[in-house]
Amino acid sequence: MFVHISAFARGNRPVVGREVTYADAHDEQHRARAVDVRFATAVGHSRGSGIPSAFAVTALFFALLAGLWVLDEVPGTVLAAYGLVSGIAFMVYGADKAAAIQGRWRASESTLHLLGLLGGWPGALVARPVFRHKTIKQPFRAIFWATVLVNCLGLGSLMLWL
Repeated sequence: MFVHISAFARGNRPVVGREVTYADAHDEQHRARAVDVRFATAVGHSRGSGIPSAFAVTALFFALLAGLWVLDEVPGTVLAAYGLVSGIAFMVYGADKAAAIQGRWRASESTLHLLGLLGGWPGALVARPVFRHKTIKQPFRAIFWATVLVNCLGLGSLMLWL
């Protein structure tokens, strides 16, 4: 059965292995197609899944940075830079999701990864489940986590150097 992405409710995307219900219809050439497609169960990625853990990891990271700043192990500019770039990353992910829904110009994946690499990964980590954006697609997820690792290694190196 053919199903066009527009047959899904707004904001829902098809997920491999997820059971759906649909109504039978035919297009102008009398070919069978699915309309009014809905997920049959609540299994899978539901709205809000991942948000508590993303907030927890982000809060823990910023608490660690703040503690290191209090102990004079990192300058306040490092904490401020992470906050600023994380805020920018959060907004860019949100704008990119809105653009994807509306069919407008999108931010490139390399831009999203660069923001994470430059210290915006905490904001991106929260934005992904909040906006339900870039949460399933591979290799995006693997590259995202690689940028987190490289950024954290860079931060660790900076701390040793200071």
